[in-house]
Amino acid sequence: MALTEYKKKRKFDKTPEPGPKEKRTRTGRMFVIQKHRATQLHYDFRLEVDGVLKSWAVPKGPSLDPTVKRLAMQVEDHPVDYAKFEGVIPEGEYGGGTVMVWDYGTYKPENADDVSQALQKGELKFSLNGKKLKGSWVLVRTRDRQWLLLKHRDYYTTEEEVTEIAPASILTRRTLAEIAEDEGGNIKKASTGDPKQVPPRTGVKRRKKGQKAKIWHSNK
Repeated sequence: MALTEYKKKRKFDKTPEPGPKEKRTRTGRMFVIQKHRATQLHYDFRLEVDGVLKSWAVPKGPSLDPTVKRLAMQVEDHPVDYAKFEGVIPEGEYGGGTVMVWDYGTYKPENADDVSQALQKGELKFSLNGKKLKGSWVLVRTRDRQWLLLKHRDYYTTEEEVTEIAPASILTRRTLAEIAEDEGGNIKKASTGDPKQVPPRTGVKRRKKGQKAKIWHSNK
């Protein structure tokens, strides 16, 4: 039932997104952030909870500055396999546009053993152990589907914009435009989500359209 809304919004004979299957990783505590250029650029923040990815759309992306509050709109649960998805959702389909795996890793709840219950109560404190994001964070619900994502002050805080200093895919070092080019998407549209300067794609081979990206194995 948790993935009913996810399934209802998608036509799986037209989109390369994974089907609505519930499963768990080895740790049961995976997180992933996907940079998504749909109608508007945003970042999808996802936490593995009870066999699905609880998901929030963060328009401006995460911030490592504790004084900055980021709006996070809760959206439908996604399957755990969605954490592997990097590519292009066809135009005209729900969420049509380019998707990048921007960061991934594991998380640990700090204020509750039952993450689902903490989210129902409207506050979850947790620590992230990702490639780009680390340290202590909190999600706080302000009303209905509207939440705030905030960084706690610790060793990993900084005023630098992490989305600008680390803009490319954690899997393939590709920009959104390069993902769109490789996967047959809208390059011009995707390029509006890329910064002016991006890291080089040293050692990264271009993939043919339809070829899946290699994914990490640490959480399996």
